[in-house]
Amino acid sequence: MSPGCIRRCVAAALLLLAPPAAAQEAPSEPDGYRMEAYRAPVPETLAGATVVTTEQAHALWSEGGAAFVDVLPSPGRPADLPQGTIWRPKARDDIPGSVWLPNTGHGALSPEAESYFAEGLRAATDGDMDAPVVLYCKDECWMSWNAAKRALAMGYTDVRWYPKGTDGWAAAGHPLERREPETDAPGA
Repeated sequence: MSPGCIRRCVAAALLLLAPPAAAQEAPSEPDGYRMEAYRAPVPETLAGATVVTTEQAHALWSEGGAAFVDVLPSPGRPADLPQGTIWRPKARDDIPGSVWLPNTGHGALSPEAESYFAEGLRAATDGDMDAPVVLYCKDECWMSWNAAKRALAMGYTDVRWYPKGTDGWAAAGHPLERREPETDAPGA
């Protein structure tokens, strides 16, 4: 064996013997809303809400008794796109039967966007503040955490937060359907 081969073999063996990297600890809940870096590890909890797993979300969906609300931002037209260029936003594959209220998971909403979110929740729950409502977007996305916290602040009593969102749903092999936003949140 050549010295180079021995070094590579020793290095590979050391990697196999090394302890596994520590799992990244989930952040704690902030006092208010998350205001930036929305695609990052999320807390394991949301005070006042029920955190649901993919299996629990699927059971709620199968039973049909909960309103599912997606808050993922809609892809805006790139600002640097030359005038006259044809642009088509990326399609959103979503949990069947859900309502997409884009741009309502930001930490701060304009009064118009807040009203848009409130109206969207009211329509999704038929005006029942005690109806179960499941808020989500993608995995490791603070937008759904913010939106669920905002629904609690509006007085909804049965808020479910699904932190794995469509990423977890698709990974479990559950169906998705193409979705268009109801409309974009004004002032978002």
